[in-house]
Amino acid sequence: MIWSLDFLLLIFVVICAVAAITVKDLLSAVLILGAYSFFMALLWAEMGAVDVSLTEASVGAGVSTVFLLAAVFRTTRRSKD
Repeated sequence: MIWSLDFLLLIFVVICAVAAITVKDLLSAVLILGAYSFFMALLWAEMGAVDVSLTEASVGAGVSTVFLLAAVFRTTRRSKD
């Protein structure tokens, strides 16, 4: 394992997690969560868990992001703020 790469990926994961919680726009939050899942897949691959990495990349970063994007686009706002 390359410790500097692991640490860099960990920093990106933490930044994405904090950004997804603090952002106000739902579309931005979904895209940030997709990036979070992608960085987690890279982190799993770096740790040697390739099967978990492939599952995280396909389900977490792929399918879940598409489903959440579809849900955001199908919702409407009630208020004009």
